[in-house]
Amino acid sequence: MRNKVTLSLIAFGILFVVSGPAFAHHGAAAYDSSKMVTVTGTVTDFQFVNPHVLIIMDAKDPSTGKIEKWEGELTSPNHLARAGWTKSTIKPGDEVTMTGSALKSGAPAMAIRKVMKDGQQIGLMGGSDN
Repeated sequence: MRNKVTLSLIAFGILFVVSGPAFAHHGAAAYDSSKMVTVTGTVTDFQFVNPHVLIIMDAKDPSTGKIEKWEGELTSPNHLARAGWTKSTIKPGDEVTMTGSALKSGAPAMAIRKVMKDGQQIGLMGGSDN
């Protein structure tokens, strides 16, 4: 009996350790939270989908004058819906400014912390951040 209990505990322990990564969320490890960037441009795509809402825009690089395609990642549609967002909150052709943590790799992407449209901040947390 004691051997069965011991074997069961060992098997459970191994299963627990091996399955951990399957339940882990990727978090914000790819973003540099100490490096905030602000970009203004024209929205080319707005994806109100799980697991993260995406804003893709064309923005002019101030140093070169060339157009860069920027991608901003927000939280889930469920969280944003509670803040009043819908799939039509932002549309292709809208001029928006997004501010967030830049990707560590230097690629033109960010974890969005603030979105401005028509001179107004669009709330990300149920109006508490307006």
